[in-house]
Amino acid sequence: MKGLPSGSPFYLPYVWMMDVKFKVLEWDKLTRDQLHACIKLRIDVFVVEQNCPYPDLDGKDLDSIHVFVDEIDSEFSNGSYTDAYLRICKPGVSYDEPSIGRVATSERSRGTGLGVKLMEKGIEVCEDLWPGIGIRISAQKYLVKFYRDLGFEICSEPYLEDDIPHVQMYRK
Repeated sequence: MKGLPSGSPFYLPYVWMMDVKFKVLEWDKLTRDQLHACIKLRIDVFVVEQNCPYPDLDGKDLDSIHVFVDEIDSEFSNGSYTDAYLRICKPGVSYDEPSIGRVATSERSRGTGLGVKLMEKGIEVCEDLWPGIGIRISAQKYLVKFYRDLGFEICSEPYLEDDIPHVQMYRK
């Protein structure tokens, strides 16, 4: 958590100056432990923290690319834990374009810059795999500024998704 002393077991220093290693894997390349860590973080954030029971396992994971923190300055996120995760749905899975979703960071990593690094990695993967094609996201409305700072623009009216206000955003 932001502001905790460095001796706290929940402290994670600012990461924009640190070496962050990401794994970028398709479904069939995830190990059992990696899958557990990713799904656990998604449930912790979207179901528990946001008090939003919804069907997280929507079938899209099978045809998606999974990006998650593997290591931060030699502190390994392994087994049952990772500090950050996102899912890239290939073109045609959710939208005509690739889309980034299920973006989640652990409570201890918020405010450290890890979410920005995670999204930058997701954007890089999309641009490498599908050059010249934009990226679409369904963003929780309170995160619009975060995504605008990463080059996304609102392209829909607000709507409810699982009773949470969202907007579609697009990055060229």
